Amino acid sequence: PDVAVVAAYGRILPPDALAAPRLGCLNVHASLLPELRGAAPAQWAVARGYEVTGVTIMQMDEGLDTGDIRLQRSLPVAPDETGESLLGKLGGLGASALGEALRLFARGELPRTPQDHSKATLAPMLRREDGEADFSRTALDLDRRRRGFTPWPGLWTRASGSVLKVHDSEVLPSGGRATGEIVEASASGIDVSCGEGTVLRLREVQPEGGRRMPASAYLAGHPLRPGDRLGG
Repeated sequence: PDVAVVAAYGRILPPDALAAPRLGCLNVHASLLPELRGAAPAQWAVARGYEVTGVTIMQMDEGLDTGDIRLQRSLPVAPDETGESLLGKLGGLGASALGEALRLFARGELPRTPQDHSKATLAPMLRREDGEADFSRTALDLDRRRRGFTPWPGLWTRASGSVLKVHDSEVLPSGGRATGEIVEASASGIDVSCGEGTVLRLREVQPEGGRRMPASAYLAGHPLRPGDRLGG
C-alpha cells in the first residue's frame, strides 16, 4: 500500500509494520500534540480543565505519539463536558480531518512539522484508582475528574467502608472543615470539604451493588452527619 491509517489502536506498531506502506503510516490522535500523548487524551483533557483541545493527524514513528504533525484541528471543551461526550466530538472531528489530510497527501501538499518534545504531556491509560476522590484536591479539580472519567472509572469514594460512586456534583465556595469531612448532608446533597477551603456537593450517587439515586435518597437509608468522613 501507499499509506496506512491507524486510529484508536492504543499500541505502538512494530518497525516492520511502519515500514510496509510506501509513504508510511498516518495516525489520528485525539489531542493537539505534543500535549496529551497516550491512550486517554479526551478524558485527561476534561479532568485537567482544558478549555480547548482537538485532533492531530500524525506521521507515525516508533515512539508513543511522537511523530511529525501533518495536520491539526481544534475545538472548545464545554464547561459541562464529559470524557465520553468529548471523545464523541473528537471522533467526528478526526474523521473530517483525516479526509482533508488524505486529499492534501495525495496532492503532495500535506505539511510536516516535527513536534516540540519539550512541551509534551502525557494522558496515560485510565486505572480504577484514578477515580478515587482525594479530597485534598479542590472541589473544582474533583468535579473535573468526575466528568473526565465518565463513564469509567468515574469519581468514587468510600462511605462507611463501602464504595460510593459520584454521578453528579456541584462546586461550592467554602467549607471550614478538614478535607474529607462532611459539612452538610441534606435534601440538596452531601457537602464534602475539599482542598483550599472548597466544598464538593454530591448530588447523585450510587452505592456499591446498588443503583444511581439522588443523594437525598441515599441519605434516607445511609444517614450521614456533619463531621463524618468520606474516603479511607
